[in-house]
Amino acid sequence: MIEVRELSHAFEIGKKEKKTVIPVLVDVSFSVEKGEIVTIVGRSGSGKSTLLNIISGFIKPKHGEVWIHGEKVSDYNEGKFADFRLAYLGFIFQSFQLIPSMTAYQNVELPLILKGMTEKERQQKTEETLKRVGLIEYKDHYPSELSGGQQQRVSIARALVVNPPLILADEPTGSLDSETENELLQFIQELNRDLGITFLIITHDEKVAAIGHKTIEITDGRVMEGVLA
Repeated sequence: MIEVRELSHAFEIGKKEKKTVIPVLVDVSFSVEKGEIVTIVGRSGSGKSTLLNIISGFIKPKHGEVWIHGEKVSDYNEGKFADFRLAYLGFIFQSFQLIPSMTAYQNVELPLILKGMTEKERQQKTEETLKRVGLIEYKDHYPSELSGGQQQRVSIARALVVNPPLILADEPTGSLDSETENELLQFIQELNRDLGITFLIITHDEKVAAIGHKTIEITDGRVMEGVLA
């Protein structure tokens, strides 16, 4: 599903004559098989969020390759990657990234509008997905009217509504209390088991890392030797 090959990246700070190069990722290589939950762990500043942004196509790597679903996406331009994301990727964020002026229904429906679905098709798919995450009765509520756990479920519904084979998650439980975190992790495992969705999850939380079929540790921009079971 994902193959990262000898990926390196650095940020450049300052003007040409006083430019400072800060390495962030160094020769990172790993793979994620179809149907796996893979967690990537590391301290703040280890490079894991940069890695996720590169895999997502929001940052172009300085060196190396990223393959997703058999396609070399690291060569894509911005427009082509945007189309690819809409077709193949779902995203879950720590801060939910819901549009506050839209209801739960409208937030989940938005990717289907971008895909050009008819209103009837959108309604059926959006309501089916809200039912799956247990929020159909809250479809007309705005994000400010929902709890943190409910907002994250709306975020998951928005990721699921386009039937992506792969979901990328950045600290998905970081804004949740312990009980809600446990519920969300169980739900991610259910989606993986029942729908076969592949998950790549960035986290520093041991509880989140524990649900992974394998865990990859990044320290100072490098993958540590071996994969933790």
